[in-house]
Amino acid sequence: TDAWTEETAHLGVRFVDGFQGPGLKVRDVIKNGPADRETSKLQAGDVILAIDGHPVDPAMDLTQVLNGPLERDIVLRVERQREGDQPQLLEITLRPISYGRARSLLYDQWLDRNRRMVDELSDGQLGYLHIRAMDMGSFFNFERELYNVGYGRKGIVIDVRDNGGGSTTDLLLTALTQPRHAVTIPRGGGHGYPQDRAVFAAWHRPIIVLCNQNSYSNAEIFSHAIKTLGRGKVVGVRTAGGVISTGSASVIDVGRIRVPFRGWFLIRDGEDMERNGCIPDLQIWPLPGELPRGVDRQLEAAVELLLEEAAEVQDEISVRYASERDLRSKNAK
Repeated sequence: TDAWTEETAHLGVRFVDGFQGPGLKVRDVIKNGPADRETSKLQAGDVILAIDGHPVDPAMDLTQVLNGPLERDIVLRVERQREGDQPQLLEITLRPISYGRARSLLYDQWLDRNRRMVDELSDGQLGYLHIRAMDMGSFFNFERELYNVGYGRKGIVIDVRDNGGGSTTDLLLTALTQPRHAVTIPRGGGHGYPQDRAVFAAWHRPIIVLCNQNSYSNAEIFSHAIKTLGRGKVVGVRTAGGVISTGSASVIDVGRIRVPFRGWFLIRDGEDMERNGCIPDLQIWPLPGELPRGVDRQLEAAVELLLEEAAEVQDEISVRYASERDLRSKNAK
């Protein structure tokens, strides 16, 4: 069972690089992780002196004290600084999580930070949406979030950085490039279009796309398509250049191998997308150490460019009801 499977436990905190010890100094606490609970709460600046009675320091191999079944309690001896007083020694017991769960929590934390950043930089005028993978789960999430993050906003930053690919580019493009032929106004409502008539949730206002060197395969096709269709600008770093459709074939006594079976070519110039990553309209490489510190110049630039574009868009037309038209015709006589 899982309870008997040994793996390296995660305490739900990240440590300060360069701290010399003794102990491990907490840089930050992962939101909703084991160290963020009322009964086992750690704080930035805390120093973990021992794990399950074993003294720890930055030079040691922490797997020696962290490996084991996840379904166990871990006891920490912690030193906490108090302003104008002697350090406080605490004993905190927590139930660890897996590294996979920690990555998921860090992803949620990263999303929250990006949403807040876009909201603050744009003064509430823009929304932010990250597409984690080009699969149906991510697409359904995209549909759910589209109106949530876009409601009352003039544009949306669509982020496909660190997206490993899949197959949903055409579904996303259908949502972002649906033809517009009419608007409707329900009784007592505003301009819009009945969603039961649309193929997917749709977004017609300005967008900008973020991509990077870790955008692969179908995420690259999406980035190329946004440029080819002129749907918006692309900001970030040239994508990986790994665009080719593959399947699998069995090999006797070996297993299965990946087999390429379809190439992808740009419609505007016929160039193969393989080893031909999407080049952003504005290329910005993060400097070493920026992203861990929460500095995201790609996102900042994307917000600035999208605000400029959104300021020029007037997407609400002036309508004239049939009764008004009849009245004008009558008055003209």
